[in-house]
Parts: sequence; structure tokens; C-alpha cells
Amino acid sequence: MPVQQTTELIRFVRRNSPFYSELYAGLPDHVTELTDLPVVPQAEFWRANSPRGNRLLTGPLAEAVVFKSGGTTGAPKFSFYTRDEWLEFTTAFGENLVGAGLRPGHRVADLFYAGELYASYTFILDSLQHSPVGNVRLPIGGAAPLESTAHTLEEFDVEVVAGTPTTLCSLADHLIASGRQLPRVELLFFGGESLFSDQHRLLSRAFPNARPRSIGYASVDAGLLGAAVPGDDPRVHRTFSPYTVMEILDEHTGHPITANGVPGRAVLTDLRRRLMPILRYPVGDRAEWVDVDAGHFRILGRSEEGVRVGPVSLYTQDVHDIVSAADLAGRVIGIQLVTRRWDGRDGLVLRMATDQDTTGLDELAAAVVKELVAARPLYGQAVQAGHIHPPTVEWARMGEMAVNPRSGKLIRVLDERPRS
Repeated sequence: MPVQQTTELIRFVRRNSPFYSELYAGLPDHVTELTDLPVVPQAEFWRANSPRGNRLLTGPLAEAVVFKSGGTTGAPKFSFYTRDEWLEFTTAFGENLVGAGLRPGHRVADLFYAGELYASYTFILDSLQHSPVGNVRLPIGGAAPLESTAHTLEEFDVEVVAGTPTTLCSLADHLIASGRQLPRVELLFFGGESLFSDQHRLLSRAFPNARPRSIGYASVDAGLLGAAVPGDDPRVHRTFSPYTVMEILDEHTGHPITANGVPGRAVLTDLRRRLMPILRYPVGDRAEWVDVDAGHFRILGRSEEGVRVGPVSLYTQDVHDIVSAADLAGRVIGIQLVTRRWDGRDGLVLRMATDQDTTGLDELAAAVVKELVAARPLYGQAVQAGHIHPPTVEWARMGEMAVNPRSGKLIRVLDERPRS
């Protein structure tokens, strides 16, 4: 990014966003490098980004599209795009779909979720529409009955099916149970969560001629994160230069990593957005460079800012608030979010540290789980649908909790799922 463009972006944000103005108050008047800026503190970012009295936006909310990402019902997280920003976002992502495997004339079924301010369905549909290759779009959505979806795919000889792995696998399971296959499907575009090896096997039984491919890496809050890279590892993506700057930061020092194969925290800067600026924003994932010169990186799973359990996103701060609400006596002294996978499904284990007294821990665990499901209804819905396991609690002493061997700090998120 040219120094002049960086300087102009930072100057604009400091002048027009009260949140960034306060965050950068201690910096020199003239800042030319993104690395001179602090990483955005997520809790403060979302507190400032409220529908009323918003202190993050750079102007009044007069022309925009509004989406919501995965906060609890008590603390939803809203994202705002102007008309031009959304057009550029979806156009850039649509160009990426060609590299992911989209071909002229492909008939594509969009099975992502719509409504309730969710972005994925609209985002994929608009990206397909703005793709440089012509295609036939079937906006089915993720909530349609499975039999209706299967019938539409058969009726239109659909060649590409796009959705979350959870949706794709539910459809595959339905087809297998009814003794059918869809051999005309060539591509399974997945996004929003990881695709595991056991899911590959299930999908191949229902879609024998289809290749599972990442549709690309993006989020409604951060924006363009990574374009799909052809190859055997669907976790590998390339940066969306010149639209965004991806940094991978050392999790202990906060310094940018410039060597291949060193895990760190993914942080993004969007160079184009002005209404809701994104500068050095933690996207919630860990990553490592595969080819730093080419901008290729591998996604390694969620960082401490959040966790993904099947189709459900949870923020660690939200989980801490939920536990506090249930733990009136203050017995919990440490919390770790542990994601595991068994019997073909994701599951969340809340590992919580307490004192030696075990009295009433079962009741406290039940109260925590009840609060979690009440605050995040999508979790309970995914459990009832058989997509994920119910949340569970695992008690431990503080000395038994996983810590960083270098700093001794508690590790807030542990992803113990096997990787394909």
C-alpha cells in the first residue's frame, strides 16, 4: 500500500471516527505505517459499534446495508456497508470464484442462510451475480426443506452447490437415506466453517463426481480475508491485495510474522471501507504463511477472540459474560473454550477452573449450559437438528488448565478437533 494512501486512510479515520480518534490519541499526528497502529481491542470496538449512539462509524447512517454477526442475543454485532462498498466487496469476491472453480454456464445453488440480518446468502448470491463468468443462480437458501432442495437440484441439473459444510452434509445424509445420488454436481463450494475428513467421505457418497472446494475466506465484519487457492489443502488462501492487508502476528510479542510455517493471529486492514473502518482488526482465526511472497496462508482455526462449533459462532467475551450471569457465587476462576469432534459432529466443552469444594458444581454446570443456549438460540437449534453436540462442562483446578509455556498466560481457546 503506498505511504500516501496509508497516511490518508489513517488521517480520515482519526478525524471522523470517535472510536479510532480515542484509540490513536497517543500516536504522533503523522502516521505512515499500519504497524505503527495498535491492534483493535475487540470488546471496545463492538461497544462503540452500536445502532444508537454509534462511536465507530465515520458518518451518519443514511445509506447502507446492515448485517449482524455471531454475538449473543443480548449483544448483537452489527456491520455496515455503503452501496459502493458492498458492490466492491461482492465484485472482488466474485472474481475469486473463478479461481475456486466456477466456470461459464455453471448452475449454482446457493444454500447459505438468509434473514435475521445474516449476510452469507445475500453475499454469495451477489458475488455470483458480479462474477466475471456467466452463471445460473438458484437462490434456495439453507432453511429450505431437504427434499425440496434435492428436487430442485435434480430438476435443474445443478452443477455447483454452495453452503456451509453442515448444510451440505445434511443434504448428503438425506440423499443417502433415500437411496439417491447427484452425479451431475461437479463442485461443492463450502464456507463458514472447516470441512473435516469424515465429511469428505459422506459427501462423496451423495455427490460421487463432486470436488469439495473452499468458496473463499471472508467475514461480514472484517470483509475480504482470502481467495481460494487451487490445491489439495482447502485451508490455503491468498490475500485480497489490493483491497485488504492481511497480517499474521506473533501471539506473544504482537510483531508481524514474515516467515513461512509460523502460526500466529490473523489481523486485517481494509483499505477501501470508510463508513465502518477496519484497521488492524483481529479476525478471530490463527494462520500461518505458506508462501509469504505470494501472499498465500493457511487457516489454522479460531484464535482466542472466538470459536466456531459447526455452524455456530461464539465470542469468548460473550461466553465469559454468560458464565458470570450463572455463577452468582463467583466460583469460576478460569474458563477455556475447548472444541472437540466425535461421532462426526463438533462439540463445545467449557473447561472451568474452581476451588476444591465440589458442592453444587453439577447445578452450576447445568445453569451455565442453560444460559448459553438461551443467549445463543442458534446453538440449541443446531443441537436439535443433530448438527452439533450439546455443550458440556468440564471442571478442573486452575493448575490443570492449559497455559502458554512462554508467558504462563491462560489459553482461552483450544481446538482439539482432528484436521483433514
